[in-house]
Amino acid sequence: MRPSVIRKQLTLALLKPDICANASLPPKVYEAIANRSLTIVKQRDVLWTEAQAGAFYAEHQGKFFYQRLCGYMTSGPFQALILSGPDAIKEWRSLIGPTHPVRARIHQPTTLRSLYGLTDTRNSFHGSDSVETARREIEFFFPTFDPEAYPTSS
Repeated sequence: MRPSVIRKQLTLALLKPDICANASLPPKVYEAIANRSLTIVKQRDVLWTEAQAGAFYAEHQGKFFYQRLCGYMTSGPFQALILSGPDAIKEWRSLIGPTHPVRARIHQPTTLRSLYGLTDTRNSFHGSDSVETARREIEFFFPTFDPEAYPTSS
């Protein structure tokens, strides 16, 4: 009998500046990631300029929260991670929970945003929402990473 093949997916995860400002929090997030059977493939520390934040969040330009979001993301260092696992996009987004931490505390109290998020803008985490978005976002943060060369099955 042949062993079943487990297909892996890649996604981008961001641990935003408020998480990285507290040295005790990233290890807790890494543990939560491991407990979800997600693997950190690559990670890097990032400190953005306004231009870099604006480029990443260009789709939100003109929206009421855009300036606040860019200001938040340039307020200090943060971490970008490539995560891998079966259904990694769904798993990471499920782990971080709803965008608004207050709603997360009410409806999904064990999620990372419920535990660590501050406001709708300062919500502590980012997760790609689709395979196409993940590919684009991974390339933004890890331009030399080749997702085609990464093994997607085990």
